[in-house]
Formats: sequence, structure tokens, C-alpha cells
Amino acid sequence: MTMATTQATRQATRQATHQDARQNAPEQAPPAAPFRWRRLVWPAVAVLTAVVVMLPADLLPAWAVKYPAAWHLPLAAWISDVMKWLMNSASFGLFTVRDLTRALSAVLNIPLTMAKAIFATGVMQGEGSQAVQLFPPIPWFSLVIAATTVSYAIGGLRLALGMALGLAYLAVFGQWTSAMVTFASVLVSSIIGAIGGLLLGLACVRSRTLERLISPLLDVAQTMPVFAYLLPMLILFGFGPVSAMIATIIYAVPPMVRITIVAIRAVPEEIEALGRMTGCTRHQITWKMLVPSAMPALMVGVNQVIMLSLNVVIIASMIGAGGLGWDVLAALRRLDIGGGLEAGLAITVLAILLDRFAQALAFNARRNRRAEHSRRRVRHAVYAALVLAAAGWLAAAHWPTIAPYPEGWRLSTAPFWGDLVSWININFNGPLDAVKTFILLNILAPVKQFMLALPWPWVVAVTALAGYWLGGVRLALTVGLMCAFMAVVGLWPATMITVYLCGVAVMISVLIGVPVGIACAQRPALRTVVEWIIDTLQTLPAFVYLIPIVMLFRVGDFTALIAIVLYAIAPAIRYTAHGVAQVSPHLIEAGVMSGCTRRQILTRIRLPLAVPDMLLGLNQTILLALSMLVITALVGTRDLGQVTYAALAKADVGLGLVAGLSVAFIGMIADRLIAAGSARLKARNGH
Repeated sequence: MTMATTQATRQATRQATHQDARQNAPEQAPPAAPFRWRRLVWPAVAVLTAVVVMLPADLLPAWAVKYPAAWHLPLAAWISDVMKWLMNSASFGLFTVRDLTRALSAVLNIPLTMAKAIFATGVMQGEGSQAVQLFPPIPWFSLVIAATTVSYAIGGLRLALGMALGLAYLAVFGQWTSAMVTFASVLVSSIIGAIGGLLLGLACVRSRTLERLISPLLDVAQTMPVFAYLLPMLILFGFGPVSAMIATIIYAVPPMVRITIVAIRAVPEEIEALGRMTGCTRHQITWKMLVPSAMPALMVGVNQVIMLSLNVVIIASMIGAGGLGWDVLAALRRLDIGGGLEAGLAITVLAILLDRFAQALAFNARRNRRAEHSRRRVRHAVYAALVLAAAGWLAAAHWPTIAPYPEGWRLSTAPFWGDLVSWININFNGPLDAVKTFILLNILAPVKQFMLALPWPWVVAVTALAGYWLGGVRLALTVGLMCAFMAVVGLWPATMITVYLCGVAVMISVLIGVPVGIACAQRPALRTVVEWIIDTLQTLPAFVYLIPIVMLFRVGDFTALIAIVLYAIAPAIRYTAHGVAQVSPHLIEAGVMSGCTRRQILTRIRLPLAVPDMLLGLNQTILLALSMLVITALVGTRDLGQVTYAALAKADVGLGLVAGLSVAFIGMIADRLIAAGSARLKARNGH
């Protein structure tokens, strides 16, 4: 390509990104340094890092090689002491904190018990083995008919057919009862989480100060491993499904809060002005004008709450949630690959059904001015569904034998999956073991040794330098202090192992995901197939990945690496495909007219403009890798996830929260640096 062509392409690219770049540029970024030495800074840092690692340990100060134990901040012990004080001594006059939390647990148990009675257990009298069923739950056939009818009214024939097939799968493969227990928990958690997130988001819209105060808490709640929530919930609210539900709500509510803030502020100012002109009160403006106008975006938040609630059902089963999560966890413990996959696929089916149903509700919210006859059709369908459900329920109460799905009609794929893994182990054990050994010896072990050999002050300094380089002094202090936190609390070695394993997994995910995403952007048919695959990978519970991988490769870092890559690769593919595909056709046409080849259009137009989207995908890949990394502690890793899991086993609240906060800080450091880098890149392309 000629120099004139190159200049024309660059000019078109700059014009297309100039306006967006100005809006997203860092507010307090340091002034640009002269290009001659600026481009040499990071190569110099890389060389110095290699030199520092190769230096003999005795040439470095002992405090730099290993953070002195005498300098450790006993934060974990302080948190544990505070928790003991809260539960044993703290009071509010007439009642103690334990009384308050147990009362809240009893209140939250009411809707949960009602939901389980309707869908799973029926109305029971007594407890444990002495319990007697007074009235059965809704039978499977009645719920299938009712749900299919409502789905048809809301989303049409396609949604109704999918709902019928999905629910039939749960019944045919013997997962109905466990699925209904999970559904009841997710239903109550999602309703409480959505309402709580909406109210908190509205409060943040009214008060910028409140938004600034809770924003870091939302960041921590989204990035801290759910394992870290379990023990405090267990101590505060007791063992059982209520504690699991509260942990689920804490994990799932942040997206609803953030989406509410964005959606309400995106409502045109004219709507609120109209409300004031017509004499509406503040309450009326909020609930009769702003919230209905923002309903499509709010339904996206509800969808996110549902999916995140389903994502933690297995982890929550550790403290008494039950349902499909417990089935998967039990199968993992006994290495029952068939049973684990069937229960995991049942969670996936349930997730897909709820996701599609929520999307249909969101789509209807966008058409909030539907014709009256359409609204009547939905109402009549809902009434018919309720009548059918009630009729089936009454019939099952009179003839209990018709309520459960017939045992003789059930199918199972568990033996097939077990035999398949056994066959692979018998016939391909040698090649699989060779691949595992090669990657362990040539990639994982060297990177692990390198990370553990880095002096902690050097890592903190380089992290702070990256923050200053990308976002200024404020960002440098933020990421530097977060990085130093892991050393101060005595978790530096576990942190480095976490960074090593997460880093290798993210690198592999990017090396695979970016080419696949580019291919998907250019081939719609391939994109359809890949989208289906990654949708399945994202809805499949994280624990389910471990079962076949452990059966094939046993426990260890390599097993964890494969599970993390499978779980985290989806954003790398999806965001790359989106970024490459959404480049303006006018720029592509300008490149073609300038004589660019197809490869030049990709490398000099599409990819440079897609880099911000690709960086966002990288950010999401890192967060998913960290969340999966904590779960892989069950297969023998020695990172912060293992510390969190061990703290749960030892009932050490402080250690679990500190380790979870360390994982959250790793994710937040990556998020802040990538966001600042993306903004700087946009600003540079705009000049």
C-alpha cells in the first residue's frame, strides 16, 4: 500500500474516532512525554524486571524478598474479633445483633418457604423425617401447560415451544424436583435483588454522594469470590437456604443498581419537566414517568440478576441451598461425571428458559404502547394459565399418583458420559498426559517461578507506574495501594500464584479468542455457531467444567487452567467479533477505494478501531478467570481461592474476607488500568 493510501486511511480513522475519544479521555492524565524516550520506558522496565529476577536472593534486602511477618497487618484477626463481638456481645438495647439477624432470617424464610411449597415440596407439617405433606406442589404437567401458555402470550410460538421442551427435559431426565427447589430460590432471590437494586439505584440518582459512597462497595461485591460471602452469612444468619439466598442477593444486586442509575439518567429531561409542569409530586414523577420510561433497560438489569443468581446456586448449596447445585457438588465430590453433567445441564436449561423469558418481557416493555387487544390477550392467557395450574394442582391433591413424572418414562445420559470419559482415558491417556506434562514443564512452571521470584516492592512500583502512565497520580496511588495490600496482609505468595495462573489462562483465551472473533465478524454463519457454543459455555455452571477435566487430567494447575480458559474465553470472542463487525462501512469503502487489500483493511482499519471493544473483552475475560480460579481451588491449586476455601472450612471469617478482598483488588486493578488504557488510546486516535 502506498504512503498516500496509508495517510488517507489514518485520516479517515481519526475522523471517525475523534468525537468518541474526546468524551472518554482520562480527565487528569499526565502530559504526553517526548516520543523518543517514552517508547523506551516499558522495554527498560521489562529488562530491569528480568535482571531483578535473576539476581541472587542474598544481594537483595531480606524484607524485599519476603515481606516480614512482623510488618503484617492483622486485618484478618481484627475482622474475626469484630464478628465474634457482633454475635456474642453487641446489642441494641432490648435485642442483640444475633436476635436481629435471626429475626431477619425468619422473615426472609417466609417467601422462600412459600415458593418451595408451591413448586417443590408442597405444604408440609412437621420437620425432618416427621414431616407430613398436607398438600402437594404443582405437578409437572400443570406447570408445563401454564408456563407454555404464558410464554406464548408474551413471546410467541418460538418462546412457548422452547419453554415446553426445556421443562419437559427437566422432567424426562429426572431433574424436576431439584430444578424446582433451585427455581424457587432463584425466583425469591431475583425478586428481592431486583427490587432492592432498583430502590438503591433510585436513591443514588437522587444523591451523588450516596453513589460515590456505594460505588466501591459494588465493585467489591462484584469481584469478591462468593466463597468469601458464605462464612459471614453462615455466622450471621445460620446454616440453611436463607443464608445462601442472602449471599446470592449480595452477588447479584450490583448490576441492577448500576443499570438503574444509567437507565433513569438516560430518560429525556423533557419527561421530568413535563411532570413538574403538570403538578406531579416527586413520588409520582419517579414511579409514573421515570421508571416506566426506563423499563426496557431496567428489564435488562432484572435479566442480569436472574443469571447471576443461577451462577451461584452450586456455591450456595455448600451452606444449605439444596437443589441442582447440591446435586452437582455431590457429583463432583464422588467424581460422578454423568450425574454431574446431567444436573449441570439442567441448570443450563433452567438458565436459558429464564433468560429467554426475561428477554421477552424486556421486549414487551419496549412496546409499552401496545394495542389494547394485545394487552387483553396477555391477561386472558395469564388467567387461563392460572386456571390450568389450579386445576392440575387440585387433581394431584385428589390423585397423588399423577403428580410425579412416571418413573418408567425417565431417561438418563449419565452412563453414556461416564463411558465416554472412560474410553478417552483408556485410549488417549498417553497423548493427554504428554500434553499436560509439556505445558506444565514449559509454560506453567517457568511462569510460576518467575512470578514468585519477583520482589514485592518491584511489583508494587511497576503497578503504580502503569497507573501513572495511563491515568495520572490518582490512579497510580489507587492501584499501588491495592497491590501493596496483598503484601501487608501476608498473602503475597498466594497472590502471585493467582496472578500467574490467571495471567496464563487469560493469555491463552486471548490468543484463541481474538482470531476466532475476527473470523466470526467476517463469516456470519460461523458466528451463529460460535455464539451458540459460547452461550452454552457461559450458562453451564462453573463447577460442571471441573468434573470431566478432573476425570481426564486429575487435579492440579493444568486442570485449573483448562477450566478457566473454557469459562473465560467467551468475552474475548464476543467483544472482538462485535468490535471488528461494527466498524463503519464508509471507512471500509474508503479503504477499498484507496486500493487496500483485505488484509490491510483488517490490520489497518478494522483492528485499530476495534481495540477499545477488545480491551473491554479483555477486562471481562480477566474477571471471569478470577471468578473461576476461586472455584478451581477444589482441584488442588494453591492460590487465593484455596485460602478462601480453607478459611470457609476452618470457619475463619477474617481470613476468608481478606483473601476474597485480595481477589477483588486484583480484578479492580486490571479493570482500572484497562479502562484508562482504552480511554488514552481513543484520545490518541482522535488527535
